[in-house]
Amino acid sequence: MKIIKTALFCIACLIARVVTAAPEQEFYELRIYTFKSPDQLQRTEAYLEKALLPALHRLGNSRVGVFRPVETDTAFGKKLYVLVPHKTLVAFDKQESLLAKDKTYLENGKDYLDALHSNPPYKRIQIILLKAFSGMPIAAKPDLKTPVNERIYELRSYEGHTEKIYRNKVDMFNGGDEVGLFKRLGFNAVFYGEVLSGSNMPNLMYMTTFENQASRDAHWKTFVDDAQWKALSAMPQYKNNVSRIEIFFLRPTTYSDL
Repeated sequence: MKIIKTALFCIACLIARVVTAAPEQEFYELRIYTFKSPDQLQRTEAYLEKALLPALHRLGNSRVGVFRPVETDTAFGKKLYVLVPHKTLVAFDKQESLLAKDKTYLENGKDYLDALHSNPPYKRIQIILLKAFSGMPIAAKPDLKTPVNERIYELRSYEGHTEKIYRNKVDMFNGGDEVGLFKRLGFNAVFYGEVLSGSNMPNLMYMTTFENQASRDAHWKTFVDDAQWKALSAMPQYKNNVSRIEIFFLRPTTYSDL
């Protein structure tokens, strides 16, 4: 009886560890499409809406984001941002081979997939591979109530002077709990990620969301004035850990999951 009780206790402990274990950090594929004509944009959007997203949904991935630059941006009509979360790097690697077996995807995406060299559906694609922060290992769908055409999604890229200094900024988000600060202040983050492969390394990227531009501006004012941020940013170990910041204001498409 004692042996059975001990065994049951061990099983219970194992289950508890599994339940309370931190979730695995996701990987993100961020595609940035560039177009040279409205026709290219239209064809790629048709592919994304009618072929790619439904196919990824069939593969079990229902959190794919598609975003356009805001209307006042000079990149409006010339770029699209697509965020594809992956549970593992293996899932990222296998995605194309799985899509190639999906007959519905191949048929619905035919115009894009079988485009001729003389009439491509885009000018170029940049693909950035990221790993989720430990402070937010899983991407989230923001809880926004305003119409899609009013929402503001803010994508930020923070570059570091060196790899070591860049790691310091990542630690500021995780160990310093800058992630928690954003959460407390209601920034509705979609993801935070370390760039594993991209054109502006070393850098990290993250996306926060707001009901509208006024809400975005108000949230950032609150952030700058917050006592926790003032204390965190004043710590000597976190000084001068960003060399360049890029900010992109985006809106989700009507067919975006995020």
